Amino acid sequence: MAILDSNPPPAADAVVAADGSGDYTTIAAAVAAAPSKSTKRYVIYIKKGTYNELITIGQNTWNLTLIGDGMDVTIITGNQSVGGGVSTTSKTGTVTVDGIGFVAIDLTIENTAGAENEQAVALLSNSDASALYRCGIRVYQDTLYAKSNRQFYRDCRISGTVDFIFGDATTVFQHCDVVARLPLRGQQNTITAQSLATAASATGFSPPFSRVVFMECGMSDVIDPKGWLPWEGRTDVSNVYYGEYENTGDGADVSGRVKWTSFHVIQDASEAAKYTVENFIQGDKWIPGTGVYFEPSH
Repeated sequence: MAILDSNPPPAADAVVAADGSGDYTTIAAAVAAAPSKSTKRYVIYIKKGTYNELITIGQNTWNLTLIGDGMDVTIITGNQSVGGGVSTTSKTGTVTVDGIGFVAIDLTIENTAGAENEQAVALLSNSDASALYRCGIRVYQDTLYAKSNRQFYRDCRISGTVDFIFGDATTVFQHCDVVARLPLRGQQNTITAQSLATAASATGFSPPFSRVVFMECGMSDVIDPKGWLPWEGRTDVSNVYYGEYENTGDGADVSGRVKWTSFHVIQDASEAAKYTVENFIQGDKWIPGTGVYFEPSH
């Protein structure tokens, strides 16, 4: 499958405006008109406004960019949820992406169903070589479902409750704000639930198999001193790799962390370097073609 060369994205190919001043009044209509299997980036500019619609970007829609007027003013919203009658979590996404090379810049994707309605996804991304820049992803439950390989998030604000960043992907979050919302009474709010297909899988965010690394993060005192929980219903944690490296803040003290042999306080910079943009997702080879800023060695 073709991705992109390293040229920056061109000017908008289509404009969406709810007031009728663009080429389309809905994002879905603009996406439906995008070319199939494009090896050039196709840019849809979405003017400020709240767009209450469900967006599906299919397998044959390649190298699509959605650009808004800002995280706080261009908002794509939906309220699909399992508790609201949708059959599976994977069908609750406000925005669902299957085509390779997806990019979103300066907008917010949200699901407003509420934690009482159980699983409810804002962004469900199966897109390889995908990047989001200055985007909000928010919901009161699962928020971000990342699948497939090589995804990158820069300067994003991600919020939710109960393992709200989850799935099986090779993903780096760089300079992002991750905000844990107050869960329902009796719930524990976990930030990630990363699941690998096998112990040898290369995926991770930084089941029985799982890999997550927090490195060079600022952590507030909302973090429980233990830091990590086993998956619900499981007691065997031997097949996970959970790591922390040079984090700061009141929540970064590792002295009270779980005593699992599978939890690692990373001391060696060469070990931490395995999880940089350059090494973990080979971002230096494909992110330049998305128009998204990144730091390869972080």
